[in-house]
Amino acid sequence: MQSLKLLLDTHTLLWTIGKSSELSERVICEIKNVNNDILVSAVSLWEIALKQSIGKLVVDFDIQNIPEYCNQMGFQLLSLEPIEALNSVRLPQKERHRDPFDRMLIFQCIKNNFLLVSKDKKIEAYKEDGLEYLW
Repeated sequence: MQSLKLLLDTHTLLWTIGKSSELSERVICEIKNVNNDILVSAVSLWEIALKQSIGKLVVDFDIQNIPEYCNQMGFQLLSLEPIEALNSVRLPQKERHRDPFDRMLIFQCIKNNFLLVSKDKKIEAYKEDGLEYLW
């Protein structure tokens, strides 16, 4: 069986931590598959911290514990490399999709051949740029 490298979108990470019913059966199966590498980008942690600090995100746990939760679940934390940050502007700007966090996650996936695990329908526009995703 081929292993997959799955990068969790920010909402997918939060729903996984919270054991949300929002997760699809396929996503749950792939996250639980011990052959897969489950990745969490520093970009998602930055997004969570920023949105919580401005009141756009409310969670019932201390976000400072997210790295420990990831460790407990066997997820790998992925840093943002300086060259990725600089080259991310090469990702074409798609209509109605200007979220810089999503764009960076999409860029990391394309560059590193990761599958983005996301429910966001707007990401479909990046399929033509090499994005692979699942939900």
